Amino acid sequence: MLQTCVILIFCIGFGACKTHGASFLQDSSTTPQDQFSLERFLGRWFEVAVVSTCPHFMQRKTGNPAIVELNLQLSHTEGNITVTATAFRNESCKSTFTNYSLTETPGKFFYHVPKFSADVRVKVVDTNYVEYALMLLLSTERPQESQTLIVKLYSRTKDVSAASGRNTKRW
Repeated sequence: MLQTCVILIFCIGFGACKTHGASFLQDSSTTPQDQFSLERFLGRWFEVAVVSTCPHFMQRKTGNPAIVELNLQLSHTEGNITVTATAFRNESCKSTFTNYSLTETPGKFFYHVPKFSADVRVKVVDTNYVEYALMLLLSTERPQESQTLIVKLYSRTKDVSAASGRNTKRW
């Protein structure tokens, strides 16, 4: 029941995102978390909810759900964060590594996905650092310039309730 409520809340918020399209991510009302602290944001997170404007992405996420554990660490390369994502699916696990580039704006990151020739801009729009983080991602595939908006809810635990009932006022 709780997971259904989280999905419903996410879908309502996502409808607002989809209505405004890419401008939603660029709009000043979706600025990153005030006084964002990278040091407090780093560490282990769990992806507890995801919605996207890309039907193929959503089909993959809902058709074969997985628990995704994320570990965010400062990289040895200055100006980067290494994101290790480990998905537990069908009694096996798979890890991927992504380097997020830091930007001049705290709480905003950038990375590239070579497989899709996609540039991805990321914003941490709301977090209390100890329970939840609300993420907005805008992926732009080249050369066709197609854009996909993704909204993710992270929790410090696998428990959806820790992240679901909290203040996500910005979106």
